[in-house]
Amino acid sequence: MLTLRGSGPRRGAALGELGIIKEGALLVRDGLIAAVGTRAKIESLPAAASAEKLDLGGRVVLPGFVDSHTHLIHAASRAEEYELKIAGASYEEIARKGGGILNSVKKLRAATSEALKQRARRALTQFAAYGTTTIEAKSGYGLDVASELKILRLHKELAVEQPLDIVSTFLGAHVVPAEYRGSPTGVKTYIALLTEKLIPEVGEEKLAEFCDVFCDRGAFTREQAKQILEVGKLHGLASRLHAEQLTRTGATQLAVKLGAASCDHLEQVNSSDIAALAKSPTVATLLPGCDFHLGLARYAPARKLIDAGAIVALATDYNPGTSPTISMPMILSLACTQLRMTPAEAIAAATINGAYALRREKHIGSLGVGKLADLAVFEVADYREIPYYFGMNTCWLTMKRGVVVHAANKTKA
Repeated sequence: MLTLRGSGPRRGAALGELGIIKEGALLVRDGLIAAVGTRAKIESLPAAASAEKLDLGGRVVLPGFVDSHTHLIHAASRAEEYELKIAGASYEEIARKGGGILNSVKKLRAATSEALKQRARRALTQFAAYGTTTIEAKSGYGLDVASELKILRLHKELAVEQPLDIVSTFLGAHVVPAEYRGSPTGVKTYIALLTEKLIPEVGEEKLAEFCDVFCDRGAFTREQAKQILEVGKLHGLASRLHAEQLTRTGATQLAVKLGAASCDHLEQVNSSDIAALAKSPTVATLLPGCDFHLGLARYAPARKLIDAGAIVALATDYNPGTSPTISMPMILSLACTQLRMTPAEAIAAATINGAYALRREKHIGSLGVGKLADLAVFEVADYREIPYYFGMNTCWLTMKRGVVVHAANKTKA
């Protein structure tokens, strides 16, 4: 049993500390962990005598994955662009021709709420099947008032209707929508829509906890991101940032300055960015699935970030264009082979540090007394086999708040 117990986020050498208990056991009451320790210790507790017993047969147990960066609500894949990428077209070339994010915007605006919800429900079932128990979900494929609010309201509905926790983020500043392009004042007008209309409404209705901005070439500048995020903070939305993915913009330094919960991607960070993150509580969330799917040679410098002492997390970046995967185990595999993280570091980054990225560390991300009974059980003999078997799903059982939400072979406890 990998408990990930301890105080504070995992930094540096501590990222590889998993808090392993051999022959471990948990006592769960009312969806919370009431006791954790060796099997002998837990079975000796008076409350254990009347408890329902679930024998995991020597499998590996860890906290449910915390996927702290996804774009859950979208209308369709962008498989047609996949072929263009294979033929050599770059991400930005496709975007300039009306593909990329704007392609997803067009499809989402035309989709009904029910169709979007059904697609998201299927994805959430798969998230659970791969051991994920909490996800962050961004808007950003609507880019007008009605469509952005539609996405955020779907997050809220889905959070009630199915067992996984959904942490909602407003990403109206994903890119500038097509109807605002080509005009000298178009970007300014769209930012005014975000700051004067959308963000206040999102805050008033409590439709999101976070505000995010894609700060990069072809999206928003550092100054524009600062303006948007500061308005978000005034309306109760904590900051996140898409930072240094395609080019270095200084977004990481902005994230640290604003006290952002996380800055994500980071392929183009430099030594000063790494040093700033190492001294801050802002989580560096790495998304190797995106680089893998785009066929890029450059991944985020995970080893430099870890060695400097930054808080490193991993997430899927589930989205229809650049990282169409819900598999955290596959992300662990990529983290090990491409980012040169150890299996232990990857697991900690996908659990307790992901919880810090969502500011949920008091409730999820590790197996400790008082925390939610969110577990993932893997059909492996050694935790290192989870990333070792790349592209395979060895998740045997997933439990959310003490309730089994996925079980292999349909055998639920």
